Amino acid sequence: MNAFLDGSGFLTSKAPLGSDISLIVMLVAAVLFTVGWRLAARKDLEAHRWVMTAAVLLNLIPVAIWMIRYFVSYALPELPARLGQSPYGLTALHALVGAVGVLLGVFVALRGNELVPKALRFRNYKAFMRPAYALYMAGTVLGVVLYLVVYAGL
Repeated sequence: MNAFLDGSGFLTSKAPLGSDISLIVMLVAAVLFTVGWRLAARKDLEAHRWVMTAAVLLNLIPVAIWMIRYFVSYALPELPARLGQSPYGLTALHALVGAVGVLLGVFVALRGNELVPKALRFRNYKAFMRPAYALYMAGTVLGVVLYLVVYAGL
């Protein structure tokens, strides 16, 4: 699997295949998050729950398979010494925002599906869902910018 993900990508010749797949999957997840947000605004809460749960699970795939491995292998050993250099600073910011967004999003999805202990249940969903959505979108934008900086030379 790792050899497959490390092969040449299809969006740009400089990107590994795993980066291209991650980018596409994350953009699809971002669209699903936005569809889920609109479903909640229309009070279709059951469809909202299913779409958001699917988006969270879809988002976890590239994070678990690709992003954590690349961050630990390539970026983390260079930090904090190279934090001031564009790709490293951007990678660190993307990792921080993304990690908080993923953790909060998973927690909200677990809560929405009643899979957390009673002590962790909350009633004010908006107080948790809005920051989770904002962090997911910020992480996605940072990921797209990072992809463009590292692989498209912008």
